[in-house]
Amino acid sequence: MKAPAFGYERAHSVEEALLFYASGDEDAKYLAGGQSLGPLLNLRLARPSMLIDVRSIDELRECTQTPDGLVIGAGVTHAAIEDGAVPGPVGAFLAVIAHGIAYRAVRNRGTLGGSLAHADPAADWVSTMALLDAQLDVRGVTGERQVPAESLVEGPLATKLAPDELVVSVRLPGWSAAARFSYYKFNRKPGEFADAIAGFAYDPERGVCRAVIGATDGAPAVIADALELLAAAEASEAAVTAAGFEPGSFEHHVHAVALRRARDRLIAR
Repeated sequence: MKAPAFGYERAHSVEEALLFYASGDEDAKYLAGGQSLGPLLNLRLARPSMLIDVRSIDELRECTQTPDGLVIGAGVTHAAIEDGAVPGPVGAFLAVIAHGIAYRAVRNRGTLGGSLAHADPAADWVSTMALLDAQLDVRGVTGERQVPAESLVEGPLATKLAPDELVVSVRLPGWSAAARFSYYKFNRKPGEFADAIAGFAYDPERGVCRAVIGATDGAPAVIADALELLAAAEASEAAVTAAGFEPGSFEHHVHAVALRRARDRLIAR
């Protein structure tokens, strides 16, 4: 199928993108990598009056280390993260996650911010950024704000972002050099979306141990104090039940297994 007719504007700054949005109709959409929006257009599940192309905005492709942590531009591609654009131990962890996203052709164009804004519950960055306690820097026509990654998703393909808001960057806290991370996902074949996701982030210097259960029916389930899960593998069953999965179901089983395997990977590091 072919996409319906739409207007097109290419923005060269965040301010220009917001001006384009303000001057158009309310059903305009921002275009980043287009790896999710493109198929929706071709299937006519999305019918925007105008696409605002943000791929030429340099600000969105910056990645910087700050005294408080890391700031990753929303336009940084999965491939750039895979190739080491994000520095430090957190960057090495993110590179592993990026390598498992779809295929290299998709990773070359797909972006961090685009994936988060699309909000597919089975997408890797949705769960990973919630696990890492990230904050999204968001700008809209009326101002800017921060949105916790943990509470970004409200349901499948639904977020707390207003239609005019653009994700500018993702802000990660300063995980110490002693921090360890693990991630595990089930998918039927490489490159497909996950049936179950689980991950751990443990920083003994900061006294932080977080876990995530992803690929749910909506927002990922974050366990802010996951030390009990590290101490007892059998606690995974209760954690998955608390995340809303019916005990005895296939979904409960695969998520519990994913959580235990992510735990075992962390312990083995």
